[in-house]
Amino acid sequence: MNEARIQTAGTVRRSRKVEQLVGGVATSDGAGVKLTRVLTQPLQRRLDPFLMLDAFGSDKPDDYIAGFPDHPHRGFETVTYMLAGRLLHRDSAGHEGLLESGGVQWMSAGRGVIHSEIPQQQEGVMEGFQLWINLPARDKMAPPWYRDFTADELPGFLADSGVRGTLIAGESHGVSGAVSRDATAVLYLDLQFPPGGRFEQPLTAERNAFVYVYRGALQIGGRSVPAGRMAILDNDAQADGISLAAEGESRALLLAGRPLNERIVQYGPFVMNSEQEIYQALNDFRDGTLARAGA
Repeated sequence: MNEARIQTAGTVRRSRKVEQLVGGVATSDGAGVKLTRVLTQPLQRRLDPFLMLDAFGSDKPDDYIAGFPDHPHRGFETVTYMLAGRLLHRDSAGHEGLLESGGVQWMSAGRGVIHSEIPQQQEGVMEGFQLWINLPARDKMAPPWYRDFTADELPGFLADSGVRGTLIAGESHGVSGAVSRDATAVLYLDLQFPPGGRFEQPLTAERNAFVYVYRGALQIGGRSVPAGRMAILDNDAQADGISLAAEGESRALLLAGRPLNERIVQYGPFVMNSEQEIYQALNDFRDGTLARAGA
C-alpha cells in the first residue's frame, strides 16, 4: 500500500452527530453462511444510496464453508472487503479469481450477472464485509463490470494523529480511492485508530453517512459507539464534516454517499425502480437470459 501523510486536525468546524445507533441482525445467507446484517432493508431510504451492509467473520469453518453458490444479481453494485481469509469467485462471464486478505472486489451487476462466492479461512480466520450500493435508473441495465484490488493496490494514508486509513472509494484529504462513482459520490474508508486517535473528514450535509465500529469504541459528537454498532449520522445543514475520537485501539468503516432519490424496489438479489422491472428480471432469470439481456 502506498501510504500518504496527511493532516486532518482542524479541517472540520462543526461535526455531525449520531442520529441513531443500530445493532444489526444475526442471520444467514447463501448456503447457510452466518453473518450480521448491519444495514437492513428498512434503512434503505434513510441511507440511500446504500442498500445493505453485511459483516461476517468466524474461526469455525462450518459457519461459512458452504459459501454462496451460483446466484443472480441485477440493478446494483457489490463491494466485498476481506479483512482476513480469502474469497473464491466465479461468474457467468467466465471470470474466476481469488480475493486475498486485505483485498476488495467491486462488482457492478448492471443488467445481470450470475456468480458464486466461496469463503476460505486463512490461518484459521475468515472475516470481512459486503456492501450493496444502488445504481441510478440509467445504469441498471448497463453491462456488468468488476475488478479485484489486492491490499497493495488500495490507497492508504497516515494522519497526523496516528490514524491509518484504507481508501476503497472516494476522496479523503487529497488522497483518491481505488474506485470513483460520479452518481453516488461514494466514500468508503476503513480507519484504524491508536488509543486516543482522532480523525476528521469534511463531508457535505446532503450526503448520507454512517460509521460501523468493528473493534474498540469511538466517540462521535459526545456519544460512545461500541464495537458491533452502526452510527447513522445526522444531516445537520450547519455541519461540515465528521469528527471521530477513539476510546482505545479501534477500527471502523466510514461510509458516505449522495442519495439517488429514486424509487427502490427490491426482490432478493434484484434491485430496480418498479415492480414491472422486477418481474422482467425474474422472467429473464427463469429463461436463462438474465446475464445476456440487452447484450
